[in-house]
Amino acid sequence: MVNYMLMITADLENLTDLQPQGGCDGPNFTYYFKLKCGNCGEVTQKETCVSLNETVPSAKGKSDTNLAQKCKFCSRDGTVSMITGRGRPLTQEQAETGKYAPLMLFDCRGYEPVDFVFGSGWKAESFELMSHPGENASQSFVIEGTKFNDIDLSAGEFANMMRRENAPS
Repeated sequence: MVNYMLMITADLENLTDLQPQGGCDGPNFTYYFKLKCGNCGEVTQKETCVSLNETVPSAKGKSDTNLAQKCKFCSRDGTVSMITGRGRPLTQEQAETGKYAPLMLFDCRGYEPVDFVFGSGWKAESFELMSHPGENASQSFVIEGTKFNDIDLSAGEFANMMRRENAPS
């Protein structure tokens, strides 16, 4: 058994808490990646999808798994099971320092996940740093803003222009 933690990072400009729409353990979020066979090294041509709400009995029948698949090249069986409770959103602070946020843990038997593909179904929240007026002008605080839902990251980026009220146009 080998566990793989999917770690993400991004350039977040005035955004924080990037995560799947239903949270890191959201049952309806689908993870897409290619799989590399642990026996022959063959990589799947197409992305494979795995989600918490889809389970199948394992080949040995001892438990359920989120994916059971045979390698098309060598016919070896492999499984991928998702382990909840380990993921958290990517915050602005992590993104600024180049740190990664753990998203989901995968228990892989016979396969190695490679080439994660971002798609739709993400959410994030905007924020703005404001200076605190008073004695110590170097203090700042965060103003939470707009919640963005159903973000599609399949193009590799998300951009949304927001205009502040009372701002000159």
